Amino acid sequence: MKWRHTFQVRITGVLALLLLIVIGVVYFAVKAATNHAVENQAQVQLQTGARVFERLLELRGRRLLYGVDWLVVDSQFREAVISGDSQAILEALRQHGTGTRGSELFVLGVEGTVIASTLGAIAEREHFPYDRALRTALRQNKSMLIVALKGQPYLLVQGQVLTPMHMNRVVMAFRMDDLFASELRSMSNLEVSFLTLQDGRAGELFSTQPDIFWATIITTLRNSSWRALPQLSDAHGKRFLNQALQLANTDDPDDPKVLALLQSPLDHALQAFAPLDREFLAIALAALVVSLAGALFMARRVSRPLNVLADAAQRIGAGNYQVPVVLKRTDEFGLLAEAINAMQSGIASRELQLAHNALHDPLTGLPNRALAMERLSNAIGAGRKVVLLYLGIEDYRAINEGLGPEGVEQMMREVSRRLSETVSTGDTAARITANEFLLLLENTEIDGAVAMADRLHTLLSRPQTIHGDEVQRQVCIGVAVYPTDGQSAEELISRAAIARHDAAAQPGYLQIYQQDRDLAHQRQVGLIRDLRRAAAEGELFLLYQPKLDLRHGHVHQAEALLRWQHPEFGMVSPAEFIPLAERTGSMNSLTLWVIEEGMRQLAEWNMRGLHLQLSLNISVDDLHGHDLAARVSVLLQRYRLSAEQLIFEITESAIMRHPEQALEVLQSLRDCGISLSVDDFGTGYSSLAQLQRLPVQELKIDQSFIRNLDETSGDAVIVRSTIEMSHNLGLKVVAEGVEQERSLRLLERWHCDTAQGYLISRPLSAAAFEAWLLKSRISS
Repeated sequence: MKWRHTFQVRITGVLALLLLIVIGVVYFAVKAATNHAVENQAQVQLQTGARVFERLLELRGRRLLYGVDWLVVDSQFREAVISGDSQAILEALRQHGTGTRGSELFVLGVEGTVIASTLGAIAEREHFPYDRALRTALRQNKSMLIVALKGQPYLLVQGQVLTPMHMNRVVMAFRMDDLFASELRSMSNLEVSFLTLQDGRAGELFSTQPDIFWATIITTLRNSSWRALPQLSDAHGKRFLNQALQLANTDDPDDPKVLALLQSPLDHALQAFAPLDREFLAIALAALVVSLAGALFMARRVSRPLNVLADAAQRIGAGNYQVPVVLKRTDEFGLLAEAINAMQSGIASRELQLAHNALHDPLTGLPNRALAMERLSNAIGAGRKVVLLYLGIEDYRAINEGLGPEGVEQMMREVSRRLSETVSTGDTAARITANEFLLLLENTEIDGAVAMADRLHTLLSRPQTIHGDEVQRQVCIGVAVYPTDGQSAEELISRAAIARHDAAAQPGYLQIYQQDRDLAHQRQVGLIRDLRRAAAEGELFLLYQPKLDLRHGHVHQAEALLRWQHPEFGMVSPAEFIPLAERTGSMNSLTLWVIEEGMRQLAEWNMRGLHLQLSLNISVDDLHGHDLAARVSVLLQRYRLSAEQLIFEITESAIMRHPEQALEVLQSLRDCGISLSVDDFGTGYSSLAQLQRLPVQELKIDQSFIRNLDETSGDAVIVRSTIEMSHNLGLKVVAEGVEQERSLRLLERWHCDTAQGYLISRPLSAAAFEAWLLKSRISS
């Protein structure tokens, strides 16, 4: 029997044939997966390029519109347009120059007649062919039109020259030619072609493709089926993924059409896989040769690796590149598995790289901090002058609590939209934190940046309706300038942030960075850090200011005032460290310390026979929780005090910020027997009618109404009316800031209950207050 007729030969032949078939299936599956991945990558590139293309068209339209807006305010040009003299208009245009070079310009009369034209194909006194489309765009607030003029595509923008008698329009036309197509290709990495069609006749083609492709491009654009979805095409041995766009946006169907064809080449991407393809073939052939020599031995083991490879091919074809091919063999199948792993690792790495390079905020689409830092560093490296606007939404937390995540996202998208529409071409608006934005204004002077900040504040402060509620944003802006305020991107951003915090802490909304503010900022950072341990270090103490009972003429009340003796900065004013405590969440611990220290002092005075009622201030942060009353009750029991000895003062603005929450907390305090007082009344936005709902017993008129109180002043009317209305509501009235004898006499005449101020006594230490009180009682 000949060798070729033996069973071994037959099984070898069968196994070899099966192996050949399986390798072929794997190869073509991988080939199909590769082609599919390349096509998907090309489609992504086409979609991205199409968005870049549309954005570039919009930016070019805005640039033309800026040129028109600049031109129509030029006095010489306006006088020439009003005169109607075409030569004078053209001369004025030549002298103006900037912003109009490379574009054609038409001046239209009231009826759409061409008064002056720089395009020879459009003659003077001729009716402008797109007059009606331009009027429609003007009514619809469209900024640009893309039309066909004499068989060539143009981008049109228009402006107005208003006179007492007429309204002339100035139309600027930018030709979308080969040069513009090349510019778009460099930005979008796509081949770009422009063509006009009128009644099936093609105009002049402008394209970045060589001449041999023009006939195919014209045929493609004439075929309307190409305009729906991207399509593949072959031309002269080249493969492209095509997307046709209709650019002309006039309402008249008889107007010529302006079409654009965006093409993403596939051959270049496929060439990257050619070495892998050849390597794959070489491995497959080697595996086949080896299998012929050991077919009987391989017959029992060949099924498993082939199944593994087939599964891998299916995963790759389905787009799953994460699961590696696990095949612990050193033969051709092992090499093939390594090649497939290398291929899918390469594809996965490219996709991860694309995702890693996403430098934009996912919610708003604005550049993120990394991209803003990169652009700022590039501008600094190039020596360009840059002004930073650091913009923050101060009430972001309150809006988030009121509207929830969806409402905040809707608000932030609207803010980003307004920012994007406001910034100029070449500038950058970036979202760097949840509620903070950074604007990079290049080649801008400080005056222009302040004007931009004014526009942004006006624009962003406008109310926005979200979920049926009208939201009013509180915006603060800090300004820093390169190179005056810093030499690096980090330093500039840090100092712009300092200016923004200053703007939030001071009246107004805008603050330009002041030299040496870093020292003040470091002071704030130090105070914030040290404030958390100030009580434990014994740096906090209370002063006590007497409150005079005007009905009986003696003192049985006092207000506890918090002070801080810092070991490095000395005496720190409450006006400085209280806002820092509120901003950093330390206010609750400060309030509890004040309450406990005030109770301890009351207990000590009680033991000495001095029974007083003490007023203590609580903040808006203390009204957020529900455990204040429980903590106060524990302290009352510890120091064996009666709740009637305590008066808690809370500002009206804090009460009215969250009235329902405040009502619940204040009611729990009142249930403990503690008296409640509304502090600084008259400086917020509440009313006596609103205060009827609150369980308060006392109203404290702000010192701004009392300090210079005179019977003939407007403050006198307010104070007297407030006292009378408060008494009618059953509330006692305290007047703070009494510094003059005549003010005290007026308050007595108007039956004010209590007076407090420097005329009576300054805030005193506990020992000095006790001595003052004993002296005043002896003298009375």
